[in-house]
Amino acid sequence: METETAYDLALDYLYSFVDYSLKKASELARADFNLERMFALLEELGHPQRGYPLIHVAGTKGKGSTCALAAAALTAGGFRTGLYTSPHLQDFVERIQVSGRPIGHAELVELVEQVKPAVAGIPRLTTFEITTALAFLYFAQQKVDAAVVEVGLGGRLDATNVVVPRVSVITSLSYDHMAVLGNTLAQIAGEKAGIVKPGVPVVSAPQEAEALAVIEQTAQERGCPLTLVGRDVSFEAGEHSLDGQSFTLTGAGGRRAAFHIPLLGRHQIVNAATAWAALRVSGLELDEEAIRRGFAAVRWPARFQVVRRQPPVVLDSAHNTDSFEKLAQTLEDYFPNRPVTLIFGSSEDKDLAGMLKALGRRLALILATRADHPRALAAEKIVEQARQMGMRCEAVVPVEAALARALEEAGEEGLVLSAGSMFVTAEVKTAWEKLTHA
Repeated sequence: METETAYDLALDYLYSFVDYSLKKASELARADFNLERMFALLEELGHPQRGYPLIHVAGTKGKGSTCALAAAALTAGGFRTGLYTSPHLQDFVERIQVSGRPIGHAELVELVEQVKPAVAGIPRLTTFEITTALAFLYFAQQKVDAAVVEVGLGGRLDATNVVVPRVSVITSLSYDHMAVLGNTLAQIAGEKAGIVKPGVPVVSAPQEAEALAVIEQTAQERGCPLTLVGRDVSFEAGEHSLDGQSFTLTGAGGRRAAFHIPLLGRHQIVNAATAWAALRVSGLELDEEAIRRGFAAVRWPARFQVVRRQPPVVLDSAHNTDSFEKLAQTLEDYFPNRPVTLIFGSSEDKDLAGMLKALGRRLALILATRADHPRALAAEKIVEQARQMGMRCEAVVPVEAALARALEEAGEEGLVLSAGSMFVTAEVKTAWEKLTHA
């Protein structure tokens, strides 16, 4: 069978199971999350997740960037490095990478065939559980020296929470997926801190007091040393340009190190500090120069990614109020006076008003659109809310048409920005590549 046909069939097989990423918030709230199925599946596969040291990363925002930074540093240091993240932007195989290379389509097909007998014997498995097991198995077969694993949703009951890592990492916490994780920062922190294992060091990004109290208590109860970025590791921003930004980190004993990353936005310095602290306490042998090289070479698309500088076109993955506030700050830092034409889509359970208000006065026009995704909100509902807030807004579907309209509207003086939904931004990225490579 031709590889691409076989690959499509393998994806059809994976998506034939319960896929909570496609479920509405009300269904998510009733979901049967537990780790028993996952442990049973991994036992059938010989517990591949035990074969290599891991860094386990939870959080609301910044966890993907933190994972990418840590993995890039390990790879630069000569480690054969597994990286498991979700969701993907354009191709499913982006989720499972070794030393920066996604698993091949043919390799994924082969791996799916290998796990089918084990999967058949375990009822009610989900798409994410099977995909997570595929990643663990692939890393074992590829004989990785270390792996960086991103939590999918929450932490405590997430399918990845079957590992005993070298370090548990919690990135910035804010309000998201409240139907599942709770309505207070303390409840959300409790779910995220569910990845903390007895005696395993914990690294946390700076947190609101309510969230930090829960993380500190969990670490204390489980006998885990806690490194808090902003307290135990300090950071100082240096120069920034569209080519990246420089900063200095100071760790225990006043040890200082200077770095440069191509990722834009002040929040990425916090993510880098968190990744650095995690690598430092992981016990993995990695010198400062390797971390420096890895950080400088990191690639993490659709995070304030400037795909054209003049006039600017920016792709971003912000999809809650907190990340939109960070996005607004980054726009001020890099493009202070340009009116923004925003290509905007959202899931039904998000705080639309909070996100749009964060960009407020910068918005010349909102182009409400809808990704090809079951949880996506109808463009007309976005228009209705935006107009109630006194904002200029039009519905343009599909996403490709919204990009064309945005480029026309922004002209030479404006800026085109895609944000609000990673799925919309993924479709904008595909449309942009089609347009520029035509």
